[in-house]
Amino acid sequence: MKRALDIIHDEHRALAAVLSGLSAVVEGIHQGRYEPDFELLDAMIAYVTELPERVHHPKEDHYLFAALRKRCPDATSVLDGLQAQHREGPAKTLELLRALKRFRIGGASELPAFRKTVRSYVDDQWQHMSTEETKVLPLASNLLTPRDWAGIDAAFGANDNPWDGPAGVYRQLFTRIVTLAPAPIGVGDAGGPKH
Repeated sequence: MKRALDIIHDEHRALAAVLSGLSAVVEGIHQGRYEPDFELLDAMIAYVTELPERVHHPKEDHYLFAALRKRCPDATSVLDGLQAQHREGPAKTLELLRALKRFRIGGASELPAFRKTVRSYVDDQWQHMSTEETKVLPLASNLLTPRDWAGIDAAFGANDNPWDGPAGVYRQLFTRIVTLAPAPIGVGDAGGPKH
């Protein structure tokens, strides 16, 4: 029972790790410590956008949030806000991908706009996860019934491991990120420190 809570926390940790890495890489490029590595940036953005939009948010909306709405009408405004953010996700992803494309094509002159877009995206994701961790998950833990949790656990249990994902795709992507990212973010030297 409540296995879903562990999975949600794990998914949040996986996303937080890559969001932190993305921020660190972009700041390193801005500070002149790293050369732009577009393969790495592509992989990081794919991870932080695909895992939430394809796996995490739909399960929250259809199972966790739906059950919590029935048990706690007072949570409606918080849940409405989170679900609105879920719906805005694809547009924010598109904005992030467009900023990356402009940076790839336009070079250094596009870095400030890309950096600003990344910072805004990462800040939004941190705030979103913080609201879930501090407001929604404690309520769910206290108010949902064993029957509620059975359905939620089954749905989230189908997510596999957030480091793995369907057919290992997220594990492969995460491994690629770690391999490409320069130390201390990852173990690679691609785009690593300038000498």
